[in-house]
Amino acid sequence: MDWFKRLLIGRPLLTHELSHQRLTNWTALAVFASDALSSVAYATDEILLALAKVGPAYLYWVPILSGAVVVLLFIVASSYKQTIQSYPSGGGAYTVAKENLGAWPALMAGAALLVDYVLTVAVSVSAGTEAITSAFPEFYDHRINLALFLIFVITVANLRGIRESAVLFSPPVYAFVGFLGFLIVSGIGKIIATHGGIISSQTLTPMGPTESLSLLLLLMAFSSGCVALTGIEAISNGVMAFKPPESENANKVLGRLVLILGTLLLGVSILSWLYGVIPSEKETLLSQLGGAIFGRGSLYFALQASTAAILVLAANTSFADFPRLASVMARDSFLPRQLQNLGDRLCFSNGILLLAASSMGLVLLFSAKTHFLIPLYSVGVFLSFTLSQAGMVVHHLKSREPFRYRKALLNLVGALTTGLVLLIVLRSKFHHGAWIVCVLIPAMVCWFYAVRRHYSHFDRMLSLPIRSPDPKNLKHTIVIPVSRIHRGVVAALEYAQSLTNNIRAIHVNFDEDLSQKLKEDWFRLAPEISLSILPAPYRDLTEPILEYIRKVEAEDPHDLLTVVIPHFVPMRPWHNVLHNQTAIQLLLALRELKNVVVTTVRTPVE
Repeated sequence: MDWFKRLLIGRPLLTHELSHQRLTNWTALAVFASDALSSVAYATDEILLALAKVGPAYLYWVPILSGAVVVLLFIVASSYKQTIQSYPSGGGAYTVAKENLGAWPALMAGAALLVDYVLTVAVSVSAGTEAITSAFPEFYDHRINLALFLIFVITVANLRGIRESAVLFSPPVYAFVGFLGFLIVSGIGKIIATHGGIISSQTLTPMGPTESLSLLLLLMAFSSGCVALTGIEAISNGVMAFKPPESENANKVLGRLVLILGTLLLGVSILSWLYGVIPSEKETLLSQLGGAIFGRGSLYFALQASTAAILVLAANTSFADFPRLASVMARDSFLPRQLQNLGDRLCFSNGILLLAASSMGLVLLFSAKTHFLIPLYSVGVFLSFTLSQAGMVVHHLKSREPFRYRKALLNLVGALTTGLVLLIVLRSKFHHGAWIVCVLIPAMVCWFYAVRRHYSHFDRMLSLPIRSPDPKNLKHTIVIPVSRIHRGVVAALEYAQSLTNNIRAIHVNFDEDLSQKLKEDWFRLAPEISLSILPAPYRDLTEPILEYIRKVEAEDPHDLLTVVIPHFVPMRPWHNVLHNQTAIQLLLALRELKNVVVTTVRTPVE
């Protein structure tokens, strides 16, 4: 199967090639910005849906609220620029909270981000799948398989290495930015051509019963639009993926991301007001604007195709960040240590596979339907925003850097604002599924502590003794399980005799005639070594052997006991299905014995 692996992900890379896998600023923008930029496709929709309750007369609030979202975007981005400068090793909100707020807030931030990254993949791919099935309804019944296939493709691309995935996914990201920018310029140009008049793309009718405009409703609309901030933390988590100087380049990319995202969000919101667009269950906001500005020609379909692509590729940001954050937490022993290891292609392949499996599970669980997954969204990211900025407030107050009080005040305003958004999101979406995340995050924190305790316990148990044992005081007994006489048994016997003369052979009796013949053959092969025939009234192989070994161990608890298992190995993998694999059964069964060394003597068979 190695040839298939190489076909999918390419040749292994040498460790010194890691520097060549770093990203330039433009490719890094595509990798880390796809999640944030994709939110332009639905953030204004979310504001419109909230304001639709009061009727179209109040839709002028859309650009105002979007402007407030952009202001918050700049505050949060300013906080993360300071985070990148102060913590260049990556980890984002987790690292900031750990250094300044303590372990519990750090793990809350880590759990929130990990959950959010999994949800990002599931939501993005499901949304992209819905865009595809809207254009091709015949694929609707296969949407789950299509979503799983898209996750598989993104997974393979990332397993090939971050640089290759960046080259593959950069064109669709920049195509979306280009088409959306052209849409905004063309739309404003069309407004100017009509001497500033508002162009209504459809009759402005309220969606259902209306209610009066209130501060709470405006806050809910604002919090709905704050989904545009999801993904903004990605760059601070992946600083080490940039070419040197890492912090400087990461901050440059963050600045470009904020400028592009803010411009596109404001542009789309202003167009939605000027063109009188209201939310529709059958058509997205960008589709309505594209139809009104471009018509239903090739530019419209290019815009729709790039929108579908960016929605799917938003998942790629999670594939860039989830493994990196997991590796940072694994170094602190809060996650399995396998997650900190680089794979063949110098990427955190175990983290990539874990993210793929988790997101595929969500897609299957929620049938690839975005509206089932959306209520779970946003809670984690705004929790991490709040903890990160609160941590930066403490960091500035502890430091002696210039303008520290001004910076701390900026972070404090950001923390209070994102905390308010978090409370509004919880209030509005709690009964629609957000409660799941509220239960899941504390449960994950408890699991992180359990993993840490496990590693601490093992470190204590494996610590070196004060006095080394004297091997001269140890007696060595070897037990060899024998099914029949063959080359593998002879090899195992020769190995055992090289270690000690205290050797015992055992055989489990399933057939009296075969056992008797084996006893005669064994006497001719090794008459000096006793062979014990073990009864097996329930025809079980492992239990009689385990019982015999326990008895031998009880004879002298200080004796060194080794079980040597003869194991013949077919060189053609498919031949394994023709054998009963008793050696593997024994290996698994013997794992429960604490003070027994288990050795296999392998005999290759062509």
